[in-house]
Amino acid sequence: MDVRTGLFYLFSVVLIFSAFRVITARSPVHAALFLVLTFFQAAGVWLLLKAEFLAISLVLVYVGAVMVLFLFVVMMLDVNVDELRAGFWKHFPLAATIGALIALEMAAVLMGGFRPTEEPRAIPAATAAAQAGVQYSNTKELGRLLYTEYLFPLEIAAVLLLVAIVAAIALTLRHRKDSKAIDPSLQVRVKARDRLQIVKVPSTRQPEAAAVAVAPEGSKA
Repeated sequence: MDVRTGLFYLFSVVLIFSAFRVITARSPVHAALFLVLTFFQAAGVWLLLKAEFLAISLVLVYVGAVMVLFLFVVMMLDVNVDELRAGFWKHFPLAATIGALIALEMAAVLMGGFRPTEEPRAIPAATAAAQAGVQYSNTKELGRLLYTEYLFPLEIAAVLLLVAIVAAIALTLRHRKDSKAIDPSLQVRVKARDRLQIVKVPSTRQPEAAAVAVAPEGSKA
């Protein structure tokens, strides 16, 4: 077994373990951190497949931006894990059925890639570049496909990410009892007479009466 195969198995084992910990971790923060580790291992696998652009995009976009945002949102939401796990066993049969169905669908799609087929052929763009003596760039071809044939799905994915970010931010703006935020409308409507109020407090004891009361006690001393 060469170094490349060993690295592939290492990345795959860590990826499977971290992906399993994403759904089994008790703390939402730990689950988000395990998801970051999963993205790093997937980027390593893509590097072994010579998909450098996808690997660096996964690290920069998902790990560097999206996951950091999700991590801050999870920390600000202060999710009560006990309430989330209250109905776990009640919904477990339905969740297990859906999980098994998804696993079967993924197996039906992926098992075809492990069957022995004919040797893979180079794509026409790579063949033409090799014949012309020009260095082929998979990043250029990927960008050309994204912004020509797959432009509409790319825009849909961008809109979905935007909606998810706006929804995550909106969840943090809920009313909290321990919040010390000030209502700006109340500050705008305030008047000068509302800021300071002079109250006349009558004295409970006159100075003369106090002096008269103190004098006999001093004479006795």
